[in-house]
Amino acid sequence: MARIQSLEMRGISKSFLEVKANRDINLSIHAGEILGLLGENGAGKTTLMNILYGLYLPDEGDILVNGEPIRLRGPKDSMRAGIGMIHQHFMLVDKHTVLENIALGFDEAPFFFPHRAIRKKIEQLSDQYGLRINPDKPVWNLSAGEQQRVEIIKALSRNADLLIMDEPTSVLTPQEADELFEILRKMILQGHSVILISHKLEEIMSICDRVMVLRKGCLSGEASIEDVDKGKLAEMMIGRQIAAAYDKADVKPGGTVLDIQDLHVDSDRGLPAVRGLSVQIHSSEILGIAGVSGNGQQELVETITGLRQPLKGSVTMMGQPLKHVNARDAHTLGITHVPEERIKFGIVPNLPLYENSVLKQHRDAPYSSWLRMDYPVIKNHAGDLVNSFQVDTPSVNARMKNLSGGNIQKLILGREISSGPNLLIAAHPTYGLDVGAAEYVRKQIIALRDKGGSVLLVSEDLDELFMVCDRIAVMFEGEFMGELTPDTWTIEKIGLMMAGSHG
Repeated sequence: MARIQSLEMRGISKSFLEVKANRDINLSIHAGEILGLLGENGAGKTTLMNILYGLYLPDEGDILVNGEPIRLRGPKDSMRAGIGMIHQHFMLVDKHTVLENIALGFDEAPFFFPHRAIRKKIEQLSDQYGLRINPDKPVWNLSAGEQQRVEIIKALSRNADLLIMDEPTSVLTPQEADELFEILRKMILQGHSVILISHKLEEIMSICDRVMVLRKGCLSGEASIEDVDKGKLAEMMIGRQIAAAYDKADVKPGGTVLDIQDLHVDSDRGLPAVRGLSVQIHSSEILGIAGVSGNGQQELVETITGLRQPLKGSVTMMGQPLKHVNARDAHTLGITHVPEERIKFGIVPNLPLYENSVLKQHRDAPYSSWLRMDYPVIKNHAGDLVNSFQVDTPSVNARMKNLSGGNIQKLILGREISSGPNLLIAAHPTYGLDVGAAEYVRKQIIALRDKGGSVLLVSEDLDELFMVCDRIAVMFEGEFMGELTPDTWTIEKIGLMMAGSHG
């Protein structure tokens, strides 16, 4: 098939039961162009691109390549047409090597010695685009940036002219993101085109030629990057400007809520994850935990919330030792938890919203009596959460899996805050959220603190930590490198501590 010189989507509409994901959307892109697809969570960006990749069939509309209409009945049709997609969560087999992952579904390898031909293809693409990768390395042993390179090589090896990338930097370090953008620029120079799905304004401004903005399933604006700024893009996304800073009441921390002394915790692999860590959190205080992911933050959170037992040390909540405590016990003590993986640990996707709104309280009055759940009361409670926390849903009967990531996060946050916690543990609460949803979540966390609550905020977003926290502790290889306050913290200082330097 001829290379893609132009692609159009005309009048695309798609609904999932009562949810209208896309409404009469037109999109166009040409060879040698990077098009940014910007929008809030739930705006319809990923749905639109899943249609282009053949994962969904549109209810209405047409797709044209080089002016000719094509019908995409599945991903194979899209790949034959020269369209590749790299999903936000990589589609790789962890136990297989790089070479074996690229070989899966590879049509062009010869019958005899296929690995030799695939290795040659990997080496050729690596040299051509600067995609450094070891073909014999197992995927589980690769960093997120390396796994992304494997996905790019896999798409290019199948002759993709147009590459769709869904939130490509959400799992990358800043250095890996810069490397990715250099790779994309090389691809553009060689005639490829890229559609970049993102909610990060800086990212769109730095790499894209044009931007299209979706809002509630509709096209709300389109412009050349040179004609807009971040403020204009934010307004196109959510209808208003975004605050650069948040107002926090000037309150003094109160008594000790959580006291951790000399805590030692092992990882799932039996290796030390938390090493002799000590810290206190007080009422009316937000303590931030900074650090590169994988330095013991997850194990620390799981220990406090009763999901993991410590090897040594003490954890005391409101003066009561948390020893041999499970998750239900932790909840009874007033610990609530916004988990890092909201779909896996925060909700039951197939259950309706109203049942998810009482996952931790379904046994308690007024939601249950005499072993029977009071569904009218539960639905009223869910309606209150939807209204109070601005959850965009057709009704409380909608299944959670049909909500966007941002609305799922708002529901989880509302559920955890509405129970009146002594301590809220929020692990990466704005990860993957658009600027509007992230702003809302941060304001709710600050409001809890201003009312006398205490918060442990784990985040890799330094700007978020600076805006929200009263203190920041930096974690490296299971230890605290030091604690900083607003009058002492800087990006440079925290960066050094994240790399293992004591403050």
